[in-house]
Amino acid sequence: MGKKACKICKKIYEGDKCPECGSQEYVSEFKGRVMILDSENSEVAKKLNIKKKGLYAIKTK
Repeated sequence: MGKKACKICKKIYEGDKCPECGSQEYVSEFKGRVMILDSENSEVAKKLNIKKKGLYAIKTK
């Protein structure tokens, strides 16, 4: 199975459940991706309410 985006935190992952929040609610179609490297100093991370580094979907359906 391909990559999924968590409906709760928007983390992009592979596997059964989200490694970020533990949710099993996901979408397989999402728009845009953003890689957060330094969540404390990133304006994008602040706007998207992202607390940890990683790959995130910008918009989930």
